[in-house]
Amino acid sequence: MSTRSNFDNELLELKKLLLNMAQKAENAIKEAMEALIHQDLEKANQVIEFDNVIDDLEQDINNKAIILIAKESPVATDLRRIIVALKISSEVERVGDQAVNIAKSALHIGSEKHIKEIVDIPKMMDMALEMLAESLNAFISEDTELATQCAAKDDQVDEMYGKLVKELLAYIPQYPNQTNQITQLAFVCRYIERLGDHSTNIAENVIFLVTGKRYNLNA
Repeated sequence: MSTRSNFDNELLELKKLLLNMAQKAENAIKEAMEALIHQDLEKANQVIEFDNVIDDLEQDINNKAIILIAKESPVATDLRRIIVALKISSEVERVGDQAVNIAKSALHIGSEKHIKEIVDIPKMMDMALEMLAESLNAFISEDTELATQCAAKDDQVDEMYGKLVKELLAYIPQYPNQTNQITQLAFVCRYIERLGDHSTNIAENVIFLVTGKRYNLNA
């Protein structure tokens, strides 16, 4: 096998590791939301414990990337591919952290009756997860147009975040004894809003990978 072919295979393995990590982080977000909606405290604890698996995968990616750089001394686009994989793995690790944060909010609320059915927050989550999927697809295909489209959706997530938090805080005078629950639900909205930011950061890294230039897609 040629040196180039071997290097390409190593890059492919790095990408596979990263996508496996991303899938686990995405599932963790969904599981955490399920735990919140159904007040499943056991599931919330499982999400928190599972975060170690995502952290370990990030470490595996870091180690593989460092070995690749040391062995192959890549330059230009090849080097950017490795650097971007490292940066994206860091964003994905933070997605896992947001899942943990949502699970912790579910635990803080506990079995206290919800002030209203949780419907809009999962819709916001779906939108943010759609952004995450698009940013990762842009990374796989090295598609700058898809990356830009993904980042454009962040405004919609931000708008939904502002609307939901305003609505939640308006409940405090009506339900003063449920202030903790209302606050935790507002935190959950914030964690999901951050998910949109992580996806935008991934999209920015895709553009850097392809063009070699830094762009702020949140501007």
